[in-house]
Amino acid sequence: MNSFENDDELKKLLECGIIAVDKPQGPTSHQVTAWVGEMLGGDIRIGHGGTLDPMVSGVLIIMLGRAVRLAPVILKHRKEYIAIMRLHGDVPRKEIERVAEEFKGRTYQRPPRKSAVRRQLRIRSIYDIEVLDVDKRLVLLRVDCEAGTYIRSLCIHMALALGVGGQMEELRRSKSGGLGLPDICTLHDLKDACEFAKEGDADLLKSFIYPAERLISEIPVVTIRNSAVDAICHGAQLAGVGIIARDNYKKGSRVAVMTEKSELVCLGEALISSEEYKPGDTGIVIDPKIVVMKPKTYKKGWTKHEKSE
Repeated sequence: MNSFENDDELKKLLECGIIAVDKPQGPTSHQVTAWVGEMLGGDIRIGHGGTLDPMVSGVLIIMLGRAVRLAPVILKHRKEYIAIMRLHGDVPRKEIERVAEEFKGRTYQRPPRKSAVRRQLRIRSIYDIEVLDVDKRLVLLRVDCEAGTYIRSLCIHMALALGVGGQMEELRRSKSGGLGLPDICTLHDLKDACEFAKEGDADLLKSFIYPAERLISEIPVVTIRNSAVDAICHGAQLAGVGIIARDNYKKGSRVAVMTEKSELVCLGEALISSEEYKPGDTGIVIDPKIVVMKPKTYKKGWTKHEKSE
């Protein structure tokens, strides 16, 4: 048992919360995650989403307790990076901006040799590239991209397209899904917050831990009746009669099933599109895949019928 058990609000966050850490250059994502676990007491289930290379800094999402189950969501989060590209020759800013425009959209990439994954050709979407500044042969870029995009490869390809060659000099992740630089805390600040909490003042630590719901900002939401929550927590499929409202989504989409108080119950797979039913209709519409809420959080709203003799 850790030393924060006497604070119910903090205990709830530790059981299913996330921390957006400002990962420094040097340590691996695994090392940073281990340090956070030690600060929080060492007995909390913990994990990270979206690995950053040792020399890359920025937003690293740390999952606590049951939120670890949401790792697949974080791994698919849309990402944003701030990169410094060093060119091997002088190029006018207008030419750099023109080439940056050409790299928007779907692009082929092969992971760089320094990568820990197989160097297999892949396609990734780059939603936006903005040239923030040019200082001689150094180019500051903001890249909004699909998860799994290699910014190192992007810089090499852009430099080749500019006709001078070049490489990525430095990289910082500025956003992962709905969490960005305004939401992060440093390891030093987190350590101080943990010490304050041990002394009885947990306000700072609680401000650093977000509920797991912050992870699902990019996922369609289905709101269910309170009477249907516990059945879902016990593995039942979701029928239209238990639904109050839903966003638009297609068959096969990942959807977030929420309570009337906007609490995350589970992530599920849509068995039919949202256009094929109305809230309150009969029939199974969603198959839960990742259940986050604990059973008995809500009162049971279903009963087992005894067989008649």
